[in-house]
Amino acid sequence: MMEGSLNMVGYGLAAIGPGVGIGLIFAAYINGVARQPEARSVLQGIAILGFALAEALAIIGIGLAFAL
Repeated sequence: MMEGSLNMVGYGLAAIGPGVGIGLIFAAYINGVARQPEARSVLQGIAILGFALAEALAIIGIGLAFAL
């Protein structure tokens, strides 16, 4: 018999979204720097902000998975 909570399964599925989002953010950053290297400093700040926002979704998700 299997015991446990489906919250962790739900979080595992929900973590796919931020994972894909972070991959797309850094793929766009690398593409932008490759096309226009002088814009690296501007793009880096935007990429880090996007990473932080996408990662916040994953952190909120794991918090809710443990809370519920």
